[in-house]
Amino acid sequence: MLPNLTPSIAARFAAVALSHVTREFPNKLEHVLTGPDDLQSPRALHPIFYGSFDWHSCVHGYWLLARLLRRVPDLPQAAEICALFDAHITPRNVQAEVQYLAPAHRGTFERPYGWAWAHMLAAELLQHDSNDGRRWSATLQPLADTFTARWLAFLPRSTYPIRVGTHYNTAFAITLSLSYAEQSGNAALDGALRDAAARWYGADVDCQAWEPGGDEFLSSALSEAECMRRVLPPPAFASWLALFLPDLASCAPRTLFTPATVSDRTDGKIAHLDGLNFSRAWCWRHLAGTMSGNDPRLRLLQDAAARHLEASLPHVTGDYMGEHWLATFALLALDE
Repeated sequence: MLPNLTPSIAARFAAVALSHVTREFPNKLEHVLTGPDDLQSPRALHPIFYGSFDWHSCVHGYWLLARLLRRVPDLPQAAEICALFDAHITPRNVQAEVQYLAPAHRGTFERPYGWAWAHMLAAELLQHDSNDGRRWSATLQPLADTFTARWLAFLPRSTYPIRVGTHYNTAFAITLSLSYAEQSGNAALDGALRDAAARWYGADVDCQAWEPGGDEFLSSALSEAECMRRVLPPPAFASWLALFLPDLASCAPRTLFTPATVSDRTDGKIAHLDGLNFSRAWCWRHLAGTMSGNDPRLRLLQDAAARHLEASLPHVTGDYMGEHWLATFALLALDE
């Protein structure tokens, strides 16, 4: 049976995110130095997203907290999350985050993974039906607008997709930013993302799924399938999937149905493989949702999702190399 988000899991995830979104060190900066004045601390550079080991993990840590605040009304950490957002999501701090992005040499900062997660956070706050939520959403809007502009400038000149299983994967990023485009009603962004996905992936057939690599947290194959599920109408997607992964009814490619083995969770790269299990479970659940009850693939995909979740759900916490980000991907698989 597929596990789902429960109040106890939500409280556990909220507690771990609150423990690291304001933990400044250790910190892995993506930061181009152009002179001695650029030698500043993470918090000076990023007054909101300075914790969680790196910028993008901090952004999606905030997404997790915003999501749980909306989805779990009696969350024990609700007051603490509101206080955190009030203290950090301020006009001055958002302006500083936007200004950091302004220099030309920072045009590729966090492309596309961080762009997409910033959009996911903005999309989540747009769904908050409270005065606080509306205020946080409006305050964060300039950052979302900045990444919208970057997508619109980048997509027309990006000839090829990026199919790796790490931060540069374009299918995963398109999927997340589409959530923001739809939630915000941004037709230009929505159209640009859909056009790029169709151009990059529309003719793909017979995926061999040469994965996982040793440090991947995304399935290149399933991230692409999930992206196209979001982009295509249901009948067109069914036809596309039948060509892209024609042997799902035979549990092939076998690697997609087999959870990754994580040999060392203190190694930040190897620990990525727990994230792969969660992101596969997220994709399998969504793909299963496109199938009718008498489709022989339905149970196979649901079982694959359950196996991947069970393999890594006990390991969301334990070592900071996974702890600073894994709960986000577990929440995607359980609730998104």
